[in-house]
Order: sequence, then C-alpha cells, then structure tokens
Amino acid sequence: MIQQWFDLSGRVALVTGAGANGGNGHAIARALAEAGADLFIGDIDEEGAKETAREIQARDHQSVAFRCDNGNPDDIVAMFAELDRVYGRIDILVNNVSIGHRSRPEDLSLADWQKVIRVNLDGTFLCSQQAGRRMIRQGRGGSIVNISSIAGSSALGRGNFVYSVTKGGINQLTRELAVEWAPYKIRVNAIQPAQILTPALKRLFQDPQLDAEKTRKRMLTGIPLDRFGEPADIAKATLFLVSDAADFITGHLLPVDGGSLALNAGGSKVWPKNE
Repeated sequence: MIQQWFDLSGRVALVTGAGANGGNGHAIARALAEAGADLFIGDIDEEGAKETAREIQARDHQSVAFRCDNGNPDDIVAMFAELDRVYGRIDILVNNVSIGHRSRPEDLSLADWQKVIRVNLDGTFLCSQQAGRRMIRQGRGGSIVNISSIAGSSALGRGNFVYSVTKGGINQLTRELAVEWAPYKIRVNAIQPAQILTPALKRLFQDPQLDAEKTRKRMLTGIPLDRFGEPADIAKATLFLVSDAADFITGHLLPVDGGSLALNAGGSKVWPKNE
C-alpha cells in the first residue's frame, strides 16, 4: 500500500531548471525518475539538461532534454510542443526556474525588475497554463508543484526585493490555480525552501566581498534545525506532493526550511547562559 502511494510509474513529469548542476531541479528530476516517472528535462543550459537525461537513462528510466529559457514565452510553447511529440501527455509539472537580482529598491532599474518578473512569475504562469490546458484536456487530473521560497512569506531584505516579490506572487498563483483547477482534479502546491546548498548558495559563500564564516553563522541563526538544506530535501518534499500520498492536498505552501518560518524574527533558539 505505502509503496503504491509513492509509485509514479506510467506518469510523465516535466521539471524546469533540472540541468545537472547539483541544484534542486537536478535532484527532483532524479527522484521522480527513481519513483518510476518518465522525465522531460527543461533548462536554459542545454548540455546540463542533456546530462541529467543521460544520468536518468543510465538507470533504465526514460528521459528527454530540451533547452528552454523560461524568460522567453516562445521557448515555453516550443518545449510543450516537444513534450507532446515525445510523450503525448503530462501528469506532473515542477516549476523550479527562478533568478534574482540584488539591489536596493530605490536603485532597482525597471529593466532588472521586469527581467526577474519575466522569468519567475511569467515563466511559472506560462508553464502552468500550458500544463493545465493539457491536464484538463486529458481528463485524468495531475499535479503541479511550484518551487517558491520562504522569501514569499517573510521579507529577506539585503537587496532581495524583486526576488521576494515574485515568490509572494508564486505563492498566490499556487493558491488561485489550486481553487480554479480543483474541479479537474489538478492539484497545485508550492514548496518554500530556506537556504539550500545549491550551487548559487555555495557561490555566495565564496564571494570575496563577504566573510564566508560570518555569513554562514548569521544564516544559521534563523534555522532552528541548525543546518542548511540539501537539494535532496526539496526532492523528497516534491515527491510527496506529486504522489498519491498527497492526493487530498492542494493549495498548500510547504516550508522546507528547518523551522525558519516558525521562528519569530525577534526570537531565538538560544537560552540565556544562566538558565
């Protein structure tokens, strides 16, 4: 019974931003394949997408790669057209692509604002729309998971303004689509990661302008479980949400954050030394 809940055999999953870079999308694609799904890998890094597909194929699972810039609507349309050609169906969509631009709000240019909006919000909407249309037409339902962020529910500051705004938008997009598409048995949920040890975070720790150790300690003060997340943590949560184990869950924003959102910003997990 339990194995059946998590068995994705016979289903087709499209994961965006799933190139072989050790990030969340990479881990998610491999996990869904291990659970039995056939994979369609989208990424702006064409060679990275092909490498993920090869890794999955080497484990006797079906996988196809496609270069897609989620900031380009024509690329998204072309990606779903190729999905139709190869598989002729879609059961799972994982919207994993996002970018950021660090700037003080008063200094942020309209062009940089629009670039992040285009990739994070427009791209997530257009992929969801393309998948939703197909799922409605197929009549079997489906599952969409958006990789959001704790930044969508609690302000990060430190120049993350436009990134956080888009994640807040993704959270509400998730809830609205969950309600709109519930009659078609399409479930729409989001995952809210905290700091995950993706290549982007690792590069941040290597920034010569930052004190890496001080930065790490400062971030960890906001995570009660005292560790950074791993891409595998996001993959596990995604597998749960797209599986039959979660078939009564929709419109949910799932923090995968070590307790970060539960910790009041003015609070602390540290007791005074004399107690």
